[in-house]
Amino acid sequence: MKGKERREKIINDLMMKRTPVSAGTLAQKYGVSRQVVVQDVALLRAQGLNIQSTSSGYLLDNAVPNSRVFKSIHSDEETAEELTICVDLGGCVKDVFVYHRAYGVVRADLNISSRLDIQRFLESVSTGHSRFLKNITSGYHYHTVTADSKEVLDLIQQALTERGFLAPLTDYEPVDFNGED
Repeated sequence: MKGKERREKIINDLMMKRTPVSAGTLAQKYGVSRQVVVQDVALLRAQGLNIQSTSSGYLLDNAVPNSRVFKSIHSDEETAEELTICVDLGGCVKDVFVYHRAYGVVRADLNISSRLDIQRFLESVSTGHSRFLKNITSGYHYHTVTADSKEVLDLIQQALTERGFLAPLTDYEPVDFNGED
């Protein structure tokens, strides 16, 4: 199979899945090395495809979902509860970021859309020397959450508010975290 044909098949695989597909899975399916798949994905990105890299694999972002940024504060032990509220109501937690007075915005992609994703994320934090990003700003952090509708985002916001996880913006924080002020 030629590279162009393989890349077309990879696009189709990613379009058919709502969950990430690992490079190893694609490599095995097409009889190539994982590095070849990584190179194929780089070429597809260069062609303008929005392929996200997650800890579980690649995800094709071919839709423009509704999104909202939530500012949160909670303990480390409440992280699973916060993420579970979001995914159980139909959201996908795209990222986590902090706004640090000295460093500015520090962001990490998450792409968490299921309880299994939450479990994997929590295991990856607990098995290393790393801590949650929120801890560099005394627990305050933000999540970009996407959903199929604004109504789902409203439900998530209501549930996070009721649980006491949402925090107000302060005067030094920018309103638009994507730099589109």
